[in-house]
Amino acid sequence: MRVAINGAGVAGPTAAFWLARRGHEPVLFERAPSRRTGGYVIDFWGLGYDLAERMGLTDRLRERGYFVEQLVAVDEHGHRIATAQVEPMRRAVGDRFVSIARSELSDALLDACGDAPVRFGTSITDVSPDADGVTATLSDGTTERFDAVIGADGLHSRIREAVFGPERRFEHDLGCTVIAFHIPGYRPREELVYATHTVVGRQAARFTMRHDDTLALFVCESDRLGPIGDDPRAAVRRAFADMEWEVPALLDGMDAASDLYADRVSQIRMERWSRGSVGLVGDAAACVSLLAGEGTGLGMVEGYVLAGELARTPGDVPGALTRYESALHTFIAAKQHSALRFRSFFAPRSQLALTTRNLVMRLMAIPWLAGRTGAFLGDKGFALPDYDALPPAA
Repeated sequence: MRVAINGAGVAGPTAAFWLARRGHEPVLFERAPSRRTGGYVIDFWGLGYDLAERMGLTDRLRERGYFVEQLVAVDEHGHRIATAQVEPMRRAVGDRFVSIARSELSDALLDACGDAPVRFGTSITDVSPDADGVTATLSDGTTERFDAVIGADGLHSRIREAVFGPERRFEHDLGCTVIAFHIPGYRPREELVYATHTVVGRQAARFTMRHDDTLALFVCESDRLGPIGDDPRAAVRRAFADMEWEVPALLDGMDAASDLYADRVSQIRMERWSRGSVGLVGDAAACVSLLAGEGTGLGMVEGYVLAGELARTPGDVPGALTRYESALHTFIAAKQHSALRFRSFFAPRSQLALTTRNLVMRLMAIPWLAGRTGAFLGDKGFALPDYDALPPAA
């Protein structure tokens, strides 16, 4: 079975790995001209970690990741007002928790795909499904035939739009925007500390990375930020102009950043993730939001289950995609609902919400409570199906 996967981020390569392992022919398409670098740092644990272990990737991820020790909130003068210890949470999940740049995870997944072709600089722009498969129109104007097409092309999925309609039908805007960029040579450096300064509706944060690099992450209520256009720098400067701490220095670093990322924080909620022989996976199907903390691992789970169900009945692609949805839809919807509470951590709507957030962080300095939070993270809520018993595809 020949399967086109539009998107070579995380969910797409995961699906490709497991399809290739079952003897099928995945072809990855990626709009970017080459592998992406940089990007924001994600916390990686739970089911995604379990899958990385099955794929033989955990040693690499732990080598290239970070074992964050503290999450720190500071006031406008840089004085610590709350500190959450991460180690008790890590112990509670059996040390199966690492923070890593999203591009590093994507790199590891792509390398794991082996000989599966990846066509950089090319994407699927339209699909025409029929009874025998799908004709895919590519960005270079050519067409190709596949048994199935999978949209793994993120929050603003082109495949979803082509098959299901405009994004506005499925996007639920959470009312804030995230801006991320890297600053070489930034000072000060605090190793393994994620430092934040938060006021009502806004947060600025930094995290020290290897190679004398620092990740800066800004979150702002969208109404306060206003339209960002093609280059959000001016809007970000206006929105954060009155914030203190290290915000002026971080903004200066933003001006020279070549990897600026900016997007609204949203969820994608759909009743169906497939139509005929075209399916969606990862953020294209059910984005839980960038601020939720677990979306990357959930995208890997979706890629794994989708590939497994396709391998179970390669002669019935629509049936396989329906089973994939049925297995995960309720579980993912619950994760989306839980993710809504994280918005207040990054952009609290009121002074009361900000005070409550800081109090919770102070309580997290108590090892027992931090361990209980880790136990909550360890409650995965879904058992990964075992597809290894399936015979290889003909």
